[in-house]
Amino acid sequence: MTDKVLQEPAFLVLTALAGGPQHGYGLVEDVLRVSDGQVRLHTGTLYAILDRLREGGLIEVDREEIVESRLRRYYQLTNAGAERLATEADRMQRNASAAASRLQQLPPRMRLRPEGGMA
Repeated sequence: MTDKVLQEPAFLVLTALAGGPQHGYGLVEDVLRVSDGQVRLHTGTLYAILDRLREGGLIEVDREEIVESRLRRYYQLTNAGAERLATEADRMQRNASAAASRLQQLPPRMRLRPEGGMA
């Protein structure tokens, strides 16, 4: 999992876990919050992501507890997960800077207005 670019949902799960250990529902809510309401993970998607991240050594189970007769598993970042998140954040920041620089080079009629939309 270290040689491929992380997909946005996996990146956001790692971002959420950078705030501390969380269980599934907490991750769904935190990803929604971190993404400003743009990414809503469904249960099946979340657990597939968690399985891939665990297999890749980027997260691990922190603890388990029983709540209302149901198992609640908390996940946390590993050192490798924190490093991978930092690497991905740097990569994305470089790409965003390159895009912003190129947008500034567009002819004035194509530049975005401060309130949004094209000029």
